[in-house]
Amino acid sequence: MKELTFGTLIAVFEEIFGRGPWWIMVAIAVVITALYLYVLIRDRSMSARKFLWAQLSMPFAAVATVLFVQAVTFSHFRDIGGPIDVIVLLAVAVVGSIGCAIFVYTIQSLFRGKPKQPTMAE
Repeated sequence: MKELTFGTLIAVFEEIFGRGPWWIMVAIAVVITALYLYVLIRDRSMSARKFLWAQLSMPFAAVATVLFVQAVTFSHFRDIGGPIDVIVLLAVAVVGSIGCAIFVYTIQSLFRGKPKQPTMAE
C-alpha cells in the first residue's frame, strides 16, 4: 500500500468489520448525525443538563466501544504489540465516546421535546 486513499480506508474497514456490519454502522452514524443536526436547529441552543448527561455517558461508551471492536475483530488485549496498537485503541475509545455523547444528547432532546421558551409575561 503506497498511498492511503479514501477507497483504501473503506476496503480496510470492510475487511475488519465485514461488508454488511460496516455499512450498517455507517448508516446508523449518518442517521444519528442528521437527527443531531435537526435537534440543534430546532432548539437553537444546547441544554447544559442534557450535555452533562451526554458527557457522563462517555467513559462507559469508551470501554464499550473498545470491547465491541475487540469482539468483532477476534482480537484480544494480549495481541497488543506496540505503541501503535495502544494509539489505535485510544482513538477507538475517543471516537466511540464522542459518538455516544452525540447519541445520548440527541435521544434526550428528541424524547424530552423542545425546551420551553420564556414569554414576555414571565
